Amino acid sequence: MTAQIHSFPRSTAVAVTVLPLEARFSLRLRAASREAAEAALGLPLPDRIGRTSEQGGRRALCLGPDEWRLDVPAAEAAAVAGALEGGIPHALVEVTDREVTFLIEGPGSLDLLAIGIARDVRRLEVGRGARTVFDGVQAVLVREGEERFTLAVWRSYASHVEELLRQGAREIALGL
Repeated sequence: MTAQIHSFPRSTAVAVTVLPLEARFSLRLRAASREAAEAALGLPLPDRIGRTSEQGGRRALCLGPDEWRLDVPAAEAAAVAGALEGGIPHALVEVTDREVTFLIEGPGSLDLLAIGIARDVRRLEVGRGARTVFDGVQAVLVREGEERFTLAVWRSYASHVEELLRQGAREIALGL
């Protein structure tokens, strides 16, 4: 899941890696359909915004009262795409290629994220996610561990975000 495609110079402070594509879906459905969707997907759908759930290599992040982001292994994309067919009212759109996801880890991760995010990221609990803005770019941030985050941004903004992360990681490594 975290195979390295591209990374910035590593320091003891912070490392940033562009993660490989997994299958990603945007799911919208009404509360009345949630239980049937969970059974069809083989994945519990969190009922509170910002919560995540994982099962069998699949992950769901609740982004709104009727909206989830689903991350699944690429080999399971077709199975997920067809899982809800057959009477469950929903909207499921594969958005795999829409976003680039950066893994940010190390003791300097909070400092690096503070370069582009105005909110207090320290308050985000491990295993939780949130929509946010990174230097004016809409993003989805998930706290994977105490010093480990993923930041997903639309592909068209990825080079801008990557450059800011590169500069920030360099400054943190230099102690600036």
